[in-house]
Amino acid sequence: MSLPEKAFPVSWDQFHRDARALSWRLSGANKGQWKAIVCITRGGLVPAAIIARELGIRVIETVCVASYHDYTSQGQLQVLKEITPALLADDGAGVLIIDDLTDTGKTAGIVRAMMPKAHFATVYAKPKGRPLVDTFVTEVSQDTWIYFPWDMGFTYQKPIADDHAG
Repeated sequence: MSLPEKAFPVSWDQFHRDARALSWRLSGANKGQWKAIVCITRGGLVPAAIIARELGIRVIETVCVASYHDYTSQGQLQVLKEITPALLADDGAGVLIIDDLTDTGKTAGIVRAMMPKAHFATVYAKPKGRPLVDTFVTEVSQDTWIYFPWDMGFTYQKPIADDHAG
């Protein structure tokens, strides 16, 4: 698989730093009183674990939405597992929704509709999905492909200016 023109590889160290930065931002929201985290799987699992640790949140729920079926293009969305009814009470007030990225906003829109009063936070955001999240750390352009550490191995990276003689 060739890399897209705008590849944004993220290391484990960088992702951990970014998830902790998101935790700092969230610690000031809702007076730090969160009932639970609902993480969107699979991408939300890692940041949810980091944020839960940093903010002392013990209840972690998942909502399972499949959108990237071949890792390169978004397909039809499927809700594979819904949120437990107890957390849907009061439209999710006091609940954090966590994901690694909001891209087109399609997944975020489905989950936001389930819990309209929840606080939606992602580590990374793209312009189309940004209006659906309340808090994020880093925005990248819509045509940037983020390579998360759980999807990568160590390989040679072609220089950005590979045609530049040096």
